[in-house]
Amino acid sequence: MKRWVLASVCLLVLPLGYTKIMGRLAGGPEPAPVAAEQADLITVDKAQRRMQLWRDGQVLGEYRIALGAAGDAGHKQREGDERTPEGRYLIDWRNPRSMAYLSLHISYPNARDEAAAAARDEAPGGNIMIHGLPNGWGWLGPLHHLWDWTDGCIAVSNDEMREIWLRVANGTPIEIH
Repeated sequence: MKRWVLASVCLLVLPLGYTKIMGRLAGGPEPAPVAAEQADLITVDKAQRRMQLWRDGQVLGEYRIALGAAGDAGHKQREGDERTPEGRYLIDWRNPRSMAYLSLHISYPNARDEAAAAARDEAPGGNIMIHGLPNGWGWLGPLHHLWDWTDGCIAVSNDEMREIWLRVANGTPIEIH
């Protein structure tokens, strides 16, 4: 019986592409799509809790988001204020093994943010990301956007984060309003 089940699985799996299926089972990101599917801009509307990916002036995708626990209370001022920054930044690196399902780093703080924080004798904070849900909490995907729960990051569901991960390259500008 065991041999029959194993043989059946092999006959089904091998024609479908063993490496593609195993890659999906392992949970790692798939290869990046063609350039025409890559975003050239990300916009975030904090008041509407919406993030959009753009290419050549056309929307590639739109996502409901959760923000820092301070909501849309304005621009991030200091470490620990739980605000999401506002302004123009870049996606400057990515982390496939973060504490949340995949994460893209936003280049906050920039020189202006650092100068403003220094003038107040405060640390500007940092490590602001676009990310999925905390590892092990993916089942909350349909509910994640009902309240602002991050420390200043932009959160989406894990399925959405996988799509964003594949469509956003390092160096992509992000405008947060």
